Amino acid sequence: MDRFSFLNAVHAEYIDSLYEKYKQFPDSVDASWRTFFQGYDFGSQSYNGFSVQELVDNQSGVTGVPEEIQKEFKVIDLINGYRKRGHLFTKTNPVRTRRTYTPTLDLENFGLSQDDLDKKFEAGNILGIGEKATLSEIVQHLEDMYCDSIGIEYMYIRDPEIISWIQNWLNKNLKQPILSKEEKRQALHKLNEAVAFERFLHTKFVGQKRFSVEGNESIIPALDEIIHRGAEQGVEEFVVGMAHRGRLNVLANVFRKSYSQIFSEFEKKDFEDEFFDGDVKYHLGSSTLTKTPSGKEVKINLAPNPSHLETVNAVVEGITRAKIDLKYNNDYKKAMPILIHGDAAIAGQGIVYEVIQMEDLDGYKTGGTVHIVLNNQIGFTTNYLDGRSSTYCTDLAKVNLNPVLHVNADDVEAVIHAVRFAVDFRNEFQSDVFIDLLGYRKYGHNEGDEPRFTQPKLYKAIAKHSNTREIYKEKLEKEGIVGDDFIAEMEDDFKNILENHFEASKKIEKNALDPFMPDLWEDYTIRREEEMLAEIDTTFPAEKIKEISKSITTLPEGKNFIRKEVRLHDQRHKMVFEDNQIDWGMAELLAYGSLLSEGFDVRVSGEDVERGTFSHRHAVIKTEDAEEEFILLNNLKGDQGRMQIYNSLLSEYAVLGFDYGYAMAAPKTLTIWEAQFGDFSNGAQIVTDQYISAAEDKWKIQNGLVQFLPHGYEGQGAEHSSARVERYLQMCAQGNMIIANCTTPANFFHLLRRQMKADYRKPLVIFTPKSLLRHPRVNATIEELSEGAFQPIIQDEVKSKKKVERVVFCTGKLYYDLLEKKEEIKDEKVALVRLEQLYPLHKDKMQEIISSYPNADLVWAQEEPENMGAWSFILMHLRELPWKLISPKASAAPASGSYKRWSVNQERVINNVFNLNE
Repeated sequence: MDRFSFLNAVHAEYIDSLYEKYKQFPDSVDASWRTFFQGYDFGSQSYNGFSVQELVDNQSGVTGVPEEIQKEFKVIDLINGYRKRGHLFTKTNPVRTRRTYTPTLDLENFGLSQDDLDKKFEAGNILGIGEKATLSEIVQHLEDMYCDSIGIEYMYIRDPEIISWIQNWLNKNLKQPILSKEEKRQALHKLNEAVAFERFLHTKFVGQKRFSVEGNESIIPALDEIIHRGAEQGVEEFVVGMAHRGRLNVLANVFRKSYSQIFSEFEKKDFEDEFFDGDVKYHLGSSTLTKTPSGKEVKINLAPNPSHLETVNAVVEGITRAKIDLKYNNDYKKAMPILIHGDAAIAGQGIVYEVIQMEDLDGYKTGGTVHIVLNNQIGFTTNYLDGRSSTYCTDLAKVNLNPVLHVNADDVEAVIHAVRFAVDFRNEFQSDVFIDLLGYRKYGHNEGDEPRFTQPKLYKAIAKHSNTREIYKEKLEKEGIVGDDFIAEMEDDFKNILENHFEASKKIEKNALDPFMPDLWEDYTIRREEEMLAEIDTTFPAEKIKEISKSITTLPEGKNFIRKEVRLHDQRHKMVFEDNQIDWGMAELLAYGSLLSEGFDVRVSGEDVERGTFSHRHAVIKTEDAEEEFILLNNLKGDQGRMQIYNSLLSEYAVLGFDYGYAMAAPKTLTIWEAQFGDFSNGAQIVTDQYISAAEDKWKIQNGLVQFLPHGYEGQGAEHSSARVERYLQMCAQGNMIIANCTTPANFFHLLRRQMKADYRKPLVIFTPKSLLRHPRVNATIEELSEGAFQPIIQDEVKSKKKVERVVFCTGKLYYDLLEKKEEIKDEKVALVRLEQLYPLHKDKMQEIISSYPNADLVWAQEEPENMGAWSFILMHLRELPWKLISPKASAAPASGSYKRWSVNQERVINNVFNLNE
């Protein structure tokens, strides 16, 4: 071991305080310390300031350091050893013999011996146990504090203030938890609810999946304590995310979801609303109000979660941030996220790491998260030794230097002690904290599974092990806190409650989907596909467009911006006030400005969104010298909403999940996630599959998240061309989202405004352009922005429809390539029709357009390969029409990596449209 390891910041402070006292009043300190400090002064003068450890180690040639002082430092080193390594020697595992580690905390490893046990040391002051304490008392105190039912890791933290706070908290709150008689009875009451509820389900619904919490029942009193303690410290709202393990118990006994409703869901009844398919009972969410023992009212939310276990982490953080921004005036202490993980999932799922990296980022921080791991020591059938390389499943907490408490789930008082620390730490430092709740899983992965196939020894031990309630009940009986009558009455009362609800559940004909956070969504109606085709007024006064334009093209005076930035804003000013030719980037900013001026908020997030991947946005500008930041959209005239735009960490999965969660709690905010290239959205496919496309059908949840996915084939290779239009379209049904590929800035402007002006919210996916951002023909007039509306289909003017021999439907950038060729060859036989909104598909309007060309054949043209793009979607929805496809041939990769090969393929498609290859 490091012989100088005792000289950390905390010990130095202690020694320094004694030294300062010695310098002022030498006789006020113990004679041994006086001798030591005299030697230290001598050494500093004679040997150019040799360090304390050199004096203590007696290697510098300085003599006279008394043995008792040397032993004081050895005791300090022992204390430090417990702080650093005590967690390795705890009693935290209820069903396994824990692994062994060396070196141990034996006295001999610190230069001490059994003969020193009765000697008194002032080092006990560090632990707050008095001026003088025997080594035996110090060791026992350390064993109780660091090696009993709680093991704490924190000595890797680099901030001495945080280390000092943790040590003071541990000292002040003593080595063991102290609960009042009422608090102990409340803990037993919550354990009884947890255990009895699971047993009731096990009896009444034999073999049905419920993903029991048995083996980790103490999560119920733990959550109860977090909510109560947090509320007393000013938290007004909690947002919880968890997977299916124990979820029904949490819904019933923390969120107070009706037992009869849960029992009814076990009966496999249909849902009462025919428009929603619903979800399995252990995925559903809940929002409710609860009260603390002192009468404080607090809101608690359990976010719905799919079986992609840790996806909900990002969603919960986004919900919490929205509430902090919009409801609690940026006060991070008012809303607290709680994430409940599985041990295999927290170690194995990369999104956990991504979310943890958001902790202190401006666009994503939530003031700290309480993480609780329901540690079953197994993942489905995989032992923990096969599930990770790290010592603990929580070792990723060290990335951000967050403290971790490992707790024996069988010791409910220790669990409560740990969560009190977690709440206090989170609220003090606005930082994450982890609780590793070591328990077990009583049954298999689900209640129909046989765990002895893969863990026979473990499940022999589990079969003999008493549950947490029985362990705690016995403890309280010995303490005289509860007696037989109290216990019998408590158990009988709760059993009667469950029986009554079970009978009531039989009378429920159909199950209901409870809305999540209904207070936020009371002004919004869920609309079906047909209703979504109705036109919405998105006009905006031209004079206000000019006002906004002036605000966002006028740079702050007296600031030094780079010349390109100045020139860009001059060009944008000229677009509006001289040329009346507004490009894509300016139209986008004007869309935001128009909504902000109407009181909506705007949030944009993603990789490099402040400037924009293609340098078209420049929503945030910086001075050249000091890098002072300005968001000109926040400088509009009059009252306005708030514009927030953040460059994200290099993550798609977690950031898209976060922004989805933000939009879930912010229907009056235009929330946008932009992919650096649309192709990269496949890194977040789970969020799209499980939330964006399916949440309304599964959970009756609306969400207005907008995705910008840059899409278009410009010969940049397979990873910079396709946003995978086909994948998004394949998920479209029941009016679940909107898919668009706009070709004009005006249409883009009105589409964004429509997203907020509608009385419903749907996820919106826009395949945004790259080369069209600066295309000379891609612009809009003030009149088109102020007076127009979103056009789902745009058809070009033709001289005579009767002369047209081919009607070509297309989408996106390809239109301009076709138009260029059409004008080049002066073709009048081909009519080009742009499909701007792919879903909901305006089939009636398409039929009307097709019918207006009596002598034309029908073509779908796309730049994507035949097996990609919108072709299969169009064919599925309009299969009765005689379509001809013109596209590149089917391909395994989205695009060629060779610019030459791409250009040949693109030219072939264009020529085929005009029959030039024949």
